[in-house]
Amino acid sequence: MAEKVTFWFDTTCPFCWVTSRWIKEVEQVRDIEIQWVPMSLAVLNDGRDLPADYQARMKAAWGPARVFAAVATNNPEKLGELYTATGTRIHNDGRGAVDGSYNEVISEALAEVGLDASLVEVADSTEWDDALRAFHQSAMDEVGNDVGTPVVKFGDTAFFGPVLTRIPRGEEAGEIFDASVKLASYPHFFEIKRSRTESPEFN
Repeated sequence: MAEKVTFWFDTTCPFCWVTSRWIKEVEQVRDIEIQWVPMSLAVLNDGRDLPADYQARMKAAWGPARVFAAVATNNPEKLGELYTATGTRIHNDGRGAVDGSYNEVISEALAEVGLDASLVEVADSTEWDDALRAFHQSAMDEVGNDVGTPVVKFGDTAFFGPVLTRIPRGEEAGEIFDASVKLASYPHFFEIKRSRTESPEFN
């Protein structure tokens, strides 16, 4: 029987991207079923007193998160594919927000996966904000509020993370997954953490 994994993501987060590519590697070597769910660093940080540069990043992050909320509602089967198409452009190709917007990247990703190009208009609308907040809250309900992205649920237990800076490949990816599932199965395990000493890499 496939191991169920629920993966809450913000497409703009580089650490989340590394963890998501790990899960895609795991998919090749373990029998898992992934449910992708949008969450949002913009929602998480809404109303907080942030440095100006981070505020600008959060403002830009609203756009893709809104689009993912719409897709998660109407075309959930396309969510993982769209995340890959968008995240590859943002992280692997180094395409950040242009004039505070990811709309060019979103438009290209929508076309790549065969979704309606007009969905890019959602990025500049508040139409899907309530849905986005609800998706985000579903992650917070699992792990509490003092976390970021990703949130990953192994079976019945969710955690913030794992936070990775490299993408495990092949059987190593599977072994790390096995260990994560084992930790998640112990009801009294809550947290492992150390300070990061390097930035994420995506190769």
